[in-house]
Amino acid sequence: MEFFRIRTDIPFMSWGRYTTAISLITFLLAIFFLFSRGLNFSVDFTGGTVMEVSYGNAADVGRIREALNGLGFNDANVQNFGTSRDVLIRLPLKAGVTSARLSDQVMASLKTADATAQMRRVEFVGPQVGDELVKDGSAALLFVSLGIVIYLSLRFKWRPAVATIVANLHDVVIILGFFAFFQWEFSLSVLAAVLAILGYSVNESVVVFDRVRENFRKMRGASVARVIDNAITRTMSRTIITHGCTQLMVTSMLFFGGEALHYFALALTIGIIFGIYSSVLVASPIAMWLGMTRDDFVATEKKPAPETEGA
Repeated sequence: MEFFRIRTDIPFMSWGRYTTAISLITFLLAIFFLFSRGLNFSVDFTGGTVMEVSYGNAADVGRIREALNGLGFNDANVQNFGTSRDVLIRLPLKAGVTSARLSDQVMASLKTADATAQMRRVEFVGPQVGDELVKDGSAALLFVSLGIVIYLSLRFKWRPAVATIVANLHDVVIILGFFAFFQWEFSLSVLAAVLAILGYSVNESVVVFDRVRENFRKMRGASVARVIDNAITRTMSRTIITHGCTQLMVTSMLFFGGEALHYFALALTIGIIFGIYSSVLVASPIAMWLGMTRDDFVATEKKPAPETEGA
């Protein structure tokens, strides 16, 4: 399905030197911020107290945050949970204060602001559990990356496979770099978004390289750059429709999903934007510079050896 068709191939590969330079700079900046600032891990990873509080009417999240700020919890996470009357509060660890005492202090402050506040449940997430989540999350990211490497190695030869892997890691590192630079909270939902972007990005690269494979069969006398330009141009309509519809849904979560989905949708938005960019303007130039040829996609037909006359 195409809403429009571009008749003239767009010379994407002629811009490859500039686009990969921009990507390299962005990638290095992301790594710098990851090492210099680090990720702002949520209570899910660092440990702390999780409270579910119910109100008689719709909860005023702003007043709840003000009450928590008065107790010194400026970095507490407050969000609606299930209904507008239920609130989930995540509090970081506080030295010298037990979880039970902490929850009592919070409830006393919340009841002062609104007498209808009632405790539904309280849970303590220890630092050991947080460390395990960090290890498990890192392992999940590693195994997904290895699975993608194996898949690409089976689907393509090494040049397009390496180019796609570099583009995917580029997207993940840049997402993490954004969260490190702005110190946005990195939670389990954000980790889920990063894992989703890995699969989303590889799909776009595979679509482009599949079209490159078709072009190598049809455009026998064309240069590699022209084959790639034609492949990207012919998939642009599909790219705009697919990513546009996906981003519409993600944008609705970003603006109307509340705090619970805000950073999840934000990570997806960054990943979608850079996923399109890397699939078109990073993976393809890298594959071309690695010396990608028709033989990487189309098996070379061997001519039978001439028969020798018998003695």
